[in-house]
Amino acid sequence: MIKTTNLEGFTIRPAIESDASLVLRFIRQLADYERLSHEVEANEEMIEKALFGPRPYAEVVIGEYRSEPVGFALFFYNFSTFVGKPGIHLEDLFIIPEMRGRGYGTTMLQYLARLAVDRDCGRLEWAVLDWNEPAIKVYESIGARLMKEWIINRLSGNELSELASKF
Repeated sequence: MIKTTNLEGFTIRPAIESDASLVLRFIRQLADYERLSHEVEANEEMIEKALFGPRPYAEVVIGEYRSEPVGFALFFYNFSTFVGKPGIHLEDLFIIPEMRGRGYGTTMLQYLARLAVDRDCGRLEWAVLDWNEPAIKVYESIGARLMKEWIINRLSGNELSELASKF
């Protein structure tokens, strides 16, 4: 269902299977912005399967200005044992550069907060690169707390396979 917003001409809608190439394009643009293009392995088939296959692993919403896609948010559930409830983890939020500064990213965060509340989630969480000052300022302005005491850990590629082989 398309959700109109308080910003003139800006709407948010769930992604559909035919949006897989658009989602991938936004992922690549985000990777360029984050200086991580070399890490993108995803292709359109992988996006279709992961988001719209028999077992979807994440959800995506598309932000549109006057029916033209200008950004996306990709999110999935996590779980807090301390809170005893699921939460929403925002993996990616991206607004194309020429449309930034208009409140679209903040509006998409508001949408996700509403979704989290409506789905009885205890948290909405995401990570931000430590050099991304514009994003950090936006996040702090909406009341987000940077969890500087937590360090993200990751296993992937050979390291993931190596640990898995020991079980």
